[in-house]
Amino acid sequence: MTTAVLTTLGRIRSASARSGKLRALRKNRLAMTGGVIAAVFVLAALFAPLVAPYDPARPDFAGALAAPGWSHWLGTDDLGRDQLSRVVYGARASMQVGVLAVALAFVVGVPLGLLAGYYGTFTDSVVSRLTDTMLAFPFLVLAVGLAAVLGPSLTNATIAIGISQIPAVIRITRAETLRLRHVDYVAAAVANGGGDATVLLRHILPGATSALTVQATVGIPAAITGEALLSFLGLGVQPPDASLGVMLSGAQSFLAPAPWMAVFPGLAVVAATLAFNLLGDGLRDVLDPRGATR
Repeated sequence: MTTAVLTTLGRIRSASARSGKLRALRKNRLAMTGGVIAAVFVLAALFAPLVAPYDPARPDFAGALAAPGWSHWLGTDDLGRDQLSRVVYGARASMQVGVLAVALAFVVGVPLGLLAGYYGTFTDSVVSRLTDTMLAFPFLVLAVGLAAVLGPSLTNATIAIGISQIPAVIRITRAETLRLRHVDYVAAAVANGGGDATVLLRHILPGATSALTVQATVGIPAAITGEALLSFLGLGVQPPDASLGVMLSGAQSFLAPAPWMAVFPGLAVVAATLAFNLLGDGLRDVLDPRGATR
């Protein structure tokens, strides 16, 4: 068969498979629940100025440490700032870091994984050793170290978390490339004179999309947790800007008189990470049944 015929048959099978996977995903209640909660966080982040009832940085000393009520649904902090508004803007910072850090990891990690898996030998050896060196450090330890070197800011926290996620993206992309370069339509493309760029971008990369999609849904909650930790340690968002980690750090001295200062931002971190993890588990079950049974 020619490359065109093999590619057409592959696309037909892929379209049919995608339709079945969507039906299976809709039947997964936990994944759909996680998807809905994740969508709520994303929408709240996008429309934070419309959702937040107050200015998150405006203090009101007369209303400091007010308990949750009609005026302030989640109460106020030690400076009288509305907790709900700060949680909304904190979720905005978390979503920003989650999306941008994963995007940075993919921009760097996917090309390196493709090159390592396709060319092998020296290229694979160099990329693999670099990946193994970075993986020797736990994700959060590496993120904290990089953020400390770069300096405290939301941008630097995003860069640090994105760099820390690059090794995982490289390994997944490399593994998918090693698997896909031996399938029929890729072999046919090579045999018919397809250039390396054509084979990688038109045949191998689309086949690795499912695994990379799952990795993205796993990377986002890790980035959210990382941002909260860096901000808690003073290496991320800087006061008076709102961040879930900053809110948790500021609540340490008020756990007894105002426990809501820690409870609500903590619940927001848990809800966001749990939502994306549930969605990621559902996508993995649907897109990679082999991995679901391991």
